[in-house]
Amino acid sequence: MDLAQWSGVPRPSRSVIAGRYVRLEPLERAHTDDLYAAAAAPGAQERFRWLFEAPPDDRAAMLDWVEAARAKTDPLFFAVIDEATGRAEGRQALMRIDTTHGVIEIGSIMWGPALQRTRMATEALYLFADYAFSMGYRRFEWKCDDRNLPSKRAAERFGFKPEGLFRQHMVVKGKNRDTAWFAMTDEDWRRLKPVYTSWLSPENFDAEGRQRTALRF
Repeated sequence: MDLAQWSGVPRPSRSVIAGRYVRLEPLERAHTDDLYAAAAAPGAQERFRWLFEAPPDDRAAMLDWVEAARAKTDPLFFAVIDEATGRAEGRQALMRIDTTHGVIEIGSIMWGPALQRTRMATEALYLFADYAFSMGYRRFEWKCDDRNLPSKRAAERFGFKPEGLFRQHMVVKGKNRDTAWFAMTDEDWRRLKPVYTSWLSPENFDAEGRQRTALRF
């Protein structure tokens, strides 16, 4: 692979990334009420189990988090908006942004009940990957606590390849975290993207939004 002309890639911008079922909007104060509803919905403790923060106690705590998060450029947070309702049903971030080497990660994912195990969640992941690779990034990463089996299964379902384990990588909420690493490359994306676009097509879903064909790579 000849990278003699490589000169790096731009940073992602605070701009809307539009899809068919969801759009990703740069995090703003206006998302607070919707995100609080998604965060505080039943199952909150399990939903936040592997995140760095705890579920917000109230709207004021959610607003404090939003104000702090929206001011950051790495991680760069986006709200996941359901195109059908206009509500922010979750959030995710582009993070560990390395423009010199063209590496970027999706992380800090909190998908509320309306997103979990739906085509909207899959499209939210797809939009980040396609955005990163369209900007010239060479590598798109997913990392999680090695004990987080649902996240590891999701990574492989989305087409990431497991790359190993970083032992004693972090201390999170007073506990050790061994971090499982997953990634896809720009070369992988050339194979993965057509499968995503086919799976996400309206023809692949019935009137209730149930898939006709599973996402398989």
